[in-house]
Amino acid sequence: MTKGTSSFGKRHNKTHTICRRCDNWSEKAKRRKTTGTGRMRYLKTVTRRFRNSFQTGAPADARGPSKA
Repeated sequence: MTKGTSSFGKRHNKTHTICRRCDNWSEKAKRRKTTGTGRMRYLKTVTRRFRNSFQTGAPADARGPSKA
């Protein structure tokens, strides 16, 4: 059998796989640098503000006594 074009359709084994020694290093690199590994100065307040519908301004009781 030749090693040219005619044998290309018969290849079933993967040539580029994750090697046993270095494991899946790209996955680990993503885990190290992903969101949540740092300070998250902005993002850590977003979930709380989302639950409160992104209210702005002073709290209701800080505006003085109600006029009702």
